[in-house]
Amino acid sequence: MKILTLHGINLNMFGKRDPAQYGTVTLDEIDAGLRQLGQELGAEVEAFQSNCEGAMCERIHQAHAEGVDAVLINAGAWTHYSYGIRDALAILACPVVEVHMSNVHAREAFRHVSVFSGIARGQICGFGADSYLLGLRAAVSLACAAQGNKK
Repeated sequence: MKILTLHGINLNMFGKRDPAQYGTVTLDEIDAGLRQLGQELGAEVEAFQSNCEGAMCERIHQAHAEGVDAVLINAGAWTHYSYGIRDALAILACPVVEVHMSNVHAREAFRHVSVFSGIARGQICGFGADSYLLGLRAAVSLACAAQGNKK
């Protein structure tokens, strides 16, 4: 089973960016935790980060061609306005799980809306780096259900 984790704009700055909101964990540490949990769950986890919206769309197109089993995405600010990424995600036949480190619903009003919510199977937010791990568990469970397996 292959799970693709997509990290959007500015998320390469985790550990340096607004520690009060996001903590001090780095993106490399998040990815390492996802790979480790993925092994425990029987899934290969690949991570991709970009600050370029077009590159993110291209990676989603590639995921479609590869037939990944699920996508875990934290698109950062793109979550709230990128219809280009939303439309790319809509091409996928696999489950999409949206994650955020902070509780976006307790922040600025513009963060309360996700343009991905209509196509994502669910959203997990507010648990720091654990949001990613919870999201991975959900993605693996959804992928197993889609394949007719139980995990």
